[in-house]
Amino acid sequence: MKLVLLGAPGAGKGTQAKKLIEKFGIPQISTGDLLRAAVAAGTELGKEAKTYMDKGELVPDSVVLGMVQERIKQDDCKEGYILDGFPRNTVQAEALDKMLAELGMSLDAALSVEVPTEDLMKRLTGRRTCAGCNQMYNIHFQAPAEEGKCDKCSGELFQRDDDKEETITKRLEVYQEQTAPLIDYYREKGILKSVTGTGDIDEIFQNVLQTLGVG
Repeated sequence: MKLVLLGAPGAGKGTQAKKLIEKFGIPQISTGDLLRAAVAAGTELGKEAKTYMDKGELVPDSVVLGMVQERIKQDDCKEGYILDGFPRNTVQAEALDKMLAELGMSLDAALSVEVPTEDLMKRLTGRRTCAGCNQMYNIHFQAPAEEGKCDKCSGELFQRDDDKEETITKRLEVYQEQTAPLIDYYREKGILKSVTGTGDIDEIFQNVLQTLGVG
């Protein structure tokens, strides 16, 4: 099972990816993890990526694609893998398809986890973190017993800058502009599978399995 995982920030695709990994024993391939590992290991692609990262520039698609290619050739990817965070746009998707075709491979499905924007905003802007023990809460879905105070250590709860409304709004706008068009791209290729990402996590996972035809 070779999957691309799609979904806006806060859609819960990471949670579903984890459950797929546990059930099928296939690796999750995150380009962020690949970049960090390649730089730490000092590989040729890692060295090339570091020159861009040190200048605060985006690592070119060709370098990232090279890392993805190296990763999917490894033994633990023989039964499949989940690509998370790549491709981010249709240009990358086309390059990925070309690379896979050259290897005699193809994707089985692109799984899109769909959640209404209103719910995404509540999930993301409602997050609060304990300054003492880093316990996470959500004022809409998992509120502490006493407002602003951690249940575990009585520490003060705060909202991270990344979780503030203007930051979240910008992240969702970027997703809509750059990544959402991938849904149409994979729909046209006939491999798009969509599931609703609201409700009970285990129920969502059962819907994922049924949608992928492996449930």
